[in-house]
Formats: sequence, C-alpha cells, structure tokens
Amino acid sequence: MVLGRFYNYLQYEKRYSKHTLVAYQNDLQQYSQFLTSLETDILQANHHVIRAWMVSLMDDEIGPRSTNRKISALRSLYKFLIKEALIEENPLIKIKAPKTAKKLPTFIPEDKIIQLLDNDYFEDSFKGLRDKLVIELLFGTGIRLSELIGLKLNDYLPKENTVKVLGKRNKERIIPINITLSNLLNQYIKSRAEQNISIVIKSLIVTDSKSTAYSKFIYRLVQKYLSYVSTQDKRSPHVLRHSFATTLLNKGADINAIKDLLGHSNLAATQVYTHNSIERLKSIYKQAHPKA
Repeated sequence: MVLGRFYNYLQYEKRYSKHTLVAYQNDLQQYSQFLTSLETDILQANHHVIRAWMVSLMDDEIGPRSTNRKISALRSLYKFLIKEALIEENPLIKIKAPKTAKKLPTFIPEDKIIQLLDNDYFEDSFKGLRDKLVIELLFGTGIRLSELIGLKLNDYLPKENTVKVLGKRNKERIIPINITLSNLLNQYIKSRAEQNISIVIKSLIVTDSKSTAYSKFIYRLVQKYLSYVSTQDKRSPHVLRHSFATTLLNKGADINAIKDLLGHSNLAATQVYTHNSIERLKSIYKQAHPKA
C-alpha cells in the first residue's frame, strides 16, 4: 500500500518522531477518506481535487494553521511518490497554502522563574527534588518535553557539566549546564539511588510510583509550579523552552548559538524569538526616551 510505504520511509529513513508520524497518519487518513468520497485515489488526485479538499476543511472550520499542517503532510507524500516514480507530476505545485497570522512564542519572564526556583515552593523530599530538577532542566537547557522524558542517567556528564540530548530525527546534541543545575543533578541522582528504583528504569526522571516519567505527568507538574508565579493561560513545558531562548537572546547570546542549543534544523525557527526581543526593546525605548 502506498501510504504504508510512505510511513516506513518517514520512520526509518527520515527518522521522524512518533508524534510527527501520528500527525501525518491522521491527516493523510482524513485526506484518503475525502478521496474515497470522490471515487478517486492518491495516485490519481490532481490540484483541483486538493483545492476541493482545502475548501472542505474551511467548510468544517479548520483553521489556516491546521490546514497548512495537512498541506505540509501532502507535500511530503507527493515528493515521495515522485521519488518512487509512482506519479509523474506533483499536484501540489499549483497549491498555495493559506496565510496564517504569526504568533509570538509565549514565555515567562526570567525574574518570575528565578522567584520560583529560589523560594520554598518545592517539598524537602525526593519528590520535591525531582520537581525542582524538572523545572531547572527545562529552563536551564531549553530541551523539549520528549527530550526530557528521553534523558537517561548516563546522559548527564558531570565532569564536563553537560547533558547529552537525543532530539528530533535522532539527532544528538550536547548542552552545557550551569553549576546550580549540575549540583542539583548530583543531589537528585544520589537521592534517586536511595529510592529502591528498579534497575531496569534507566530514565533520569521518574514518577511518584518510581516508573519512567511520561508526557502528561511532566505537563501537570510544570503547570502546577508555574501557576505559583504566573497567571497566564499557557504554562506548559514548551513555555519554559521559549523562556530559555528569550532569556538568552535578551542577554545578548548569538542567535546561531541559540539555534544549536535548541536543536533547530534551520535558523528561521529560531528567529521567531527575535520578535519578543524587539518588543522588549520597544518597551524600554518608550520608558526611557524623552520623545517616545
């Protein structure tokens, strides 16, 4: 089956993450169902059919951002079909994606996070130590939620004061950490060894039941602690990633260095943080300049 071959290509050759694969499968299944309703298939569909699908998405009140994600899945699919010589012409060539409003990354100001980490919000226990480590790691390294969950005990390199992170498409990167985070990791790992955790659990972060941490567990943990210092709606692990990047940029870090630390494949993904920095500069200008 064409889609089966495409999914294998994404998984084994392109090394897409499990999350991305699921998103592609959902979008392409929806597209396949639409084609079935028109009594056609993926290999026969032309740009008129794809435009008709886009119209149906708008009729169903699917927003431009979600529609663009689905079109992106189609672009990858049809490039693959061209590569495999299953079709001669790419029907996406004549398709323009709908415009979307640019959304600035949501972040929490540095002083709020410092307030959280430097005060007595965390229990004096293994659980409190772990919770603090989660917040420190996310804000101190900018790693993604999936990367945090994927951290193993031996990914922390104490002699080098670094952590080894396995990012998207299995790309490995080394991230330097500060002394505070390094000391916290040493303290946590020592305490973790005293918790009678099964030797098969190699993951750095564990749950209250001493099993490998999972997405919802980390999400709830982060949301709980960020609610102590912020009233904004978004209080997710990804907000701490945005906060890490924004803080570095505001402190004068080189954007190419930030790109490498975040594990972005291209600079365009990192440049979105410059908008937040510009907004900060505007605010300072308005406050400080006599003619502002």
